[in-house]
Amino acid sequence: MTAHSESMGLMVPRTGSLDAYIASVNGIPMLSAEEEKSLAERLQQDGDLQAAKQLIMSHLRFVVHVARSYQGYGLPQADLIQEGNIGLMKAVKRFDPTVGVRLVSFAVHWIKAEIHEFVLRNWRIVKVATTKAQRKLFFNLRKAKKRLGWFTNDEVDTVARELGVSSSEVMEMESRMSAHDAAFDMGVDEDDNNEVAFSPSQYLEDKSSDVAATIEAQDWEEQASKRLAHAISSLDERSQHIVRARWLDDNKTTLHDLADTFQVSAERIRQLEQNAMKKLRMAMQ
Repeated sequence: MTAHSESMGLMVPRTGSLDAYIASVNGIPMLSAEEEKSLAERLQQDGDLQAAKQLIMSHLRFVVHVARSYQGYGLPQADLIQEGNIGLMKAVKRFDPTVGVRLVSFAVHWIKAEIHEFVLRNWRIVKVATTKAQRKLFFNLRKAKKRLGWFTNDEVDTVARELGVSSSEVMEMESRMSAHDAAFDMGVDEDDNNEVAFSPSQYLEDKSSDVAATIEAQDWEEQASKRLAHAISSLDERSQHIVRARWLDDNKTTLHDLADTFQVSAERIRQLEQNAMKKLRMAMQ
């Protein structure tokens, strides 16, 4: 990593403390859309490095999430995360807040591109992927082989149809992927401003899994759960018991059972439940 990344605290540990690093970045609060836009504008207009740091730190959890999907290549998880962090920094540098998309949706392509490059540089195969089309085929075929193992002729034809290539291309790439006898280096241009050598458009995105949408949904659910727990704690003890018994417990309790518990009518329990739910909705909003 660069000296700048080290100063921002983005060096990923290579030892057992990796778990601590992951726990740490997962604990960094996410930014709201308004906060993200404000920080991006400060970076774009004023070159505010502190704003850049906040944008990067709040998105490190996304890098971890993306890097986990590349564990099947046998490369150190810390290295994959570290390379993904480089992609995140490049994305933050190029992010335009006026476009109207969230940073995570923009950054995921840059994160994947850096990890792809790292995999290709460190995958010990002779001439595994020397063209744009071969790099696309490499990653898609690698995924298919994890599911199917060694290919039969029928499976070769099936994979070729799924990936939109010829059967001979699939067989050639499979042959290359079985030859672990030499290191391969793609010779990447280190100039961050040169987007020709390895731009995100060169890599085939997995259309079956929208990482950005998945992570945003997970984060929303996590934040919603925290807000719900806080809202429930603001209710009186009886209302908390009713809400949990009626909505949260695995075995739901009936109004009549709760009425027996609190020695009131079932109608009174229904009223308390409605009032509690109204308070929860207001608190969640």
